[in-house]
Amino acid sequence: MKTKFFTPILLITFSATALCCQSKKQNQPTEKVQQPETTIISDSIRFCESTYPYQGGILIANFGTEQLNPLNTEGRGYIAYHKDNRTEILIPADGNLSGPKGMFVRDEHLFICDVNKIVVYNLQAPEKAPQVVLLPEGNLFVNDLVAEGNTLYASVTNTGKIFSIDISDPGAVGIPAEWVSIAGPNGLIIENGTMYVASYPADGKTTDNNVIYQITDLSKPVPEKFITTPGQYDGIALSADKKTMYITNWTPAQVCAVDMNTRKITPLDINPEKPLSGPADITVASGTMYIPDLPNSRVIVYPM
Repeated sequence: MKTKFFTPILLITFSATALCCQSKKQNQPTEKVQQPETTIISDSIRFCESTYPYQGGILIANFGTEQLNPLNTEGRGYIAYHKDNRTEILIPADGNLSGPKGMFVRDEHLFICDVNKIVVYNLQAPEKAPQVVLLPEGNLFVNDLVAEGNTLYASVTNTGKIFSIDISDPGAVGIPAEWVSIAGPNGLIIENGTMYVASYPADGKTTDNNVIYQITDLSKPVPEKFITTPGQYDGIALSADKKTMYITNWTPAQVCAVDMNTRKITPLDINPEKPLSGPADITVASGTMYIPDLPNSRVIVYPM
């Protein structure tokens, strides 16, 4: 997964209020769960916001800038590929990416969220110029992607919108259309026809609307609160058996597990030597969670 609009650096690195695991009448967190020791990916990483599974490894989106600025337009963004304890650059800094965030792969086409656009590379010829899909003016913080069939959904946190895009031909992507409005949409997943949306406050001020939402009918989208505890939520993922949802939050910097049946929240004891600072767009694959710690330019590899 895996910050937003008004003051970009402040909104990424600092959070105002809500806790992923703060007390509320419903969904109260419980004691932390002890887990195995973590490892760190840091080689060739510079301000990594998002991860995505690919060919038995993991893609890592990097800003590549000197200073942390998710809305920069410097063109230094790049995509790394990590597998078998080695990291290589899959998409170099070619000027097309500045603040790459959420990713999605369909038919060897890599879709990447960026500032006011989605950039699409053909991974069979990554050196060729990518498609650039522009969103309407003002939709700057394009954050995450998820698909159902031939429809791709893109969250835009600063405008509170999710767009739908026809990807029936990944080589000729359709025009984005507004699909639904929701408070600060950030991380997205779809499971069994239901979309889950992690909400992050674009102005850094957490409200009761910054929760985890579900949309059970994608043909007639109506957001409903799935988790009612407010937070500054970013990444969202499911366990292999679909019984547990994992969510990241910026204040406190945590990853939590959510029982999909009871909706009970439990903080995970990630316990790296250097504490988490800004856990962003996570991936769960092959019994492992990959947690991009954006401000610290590292991905935490967490055995599950």
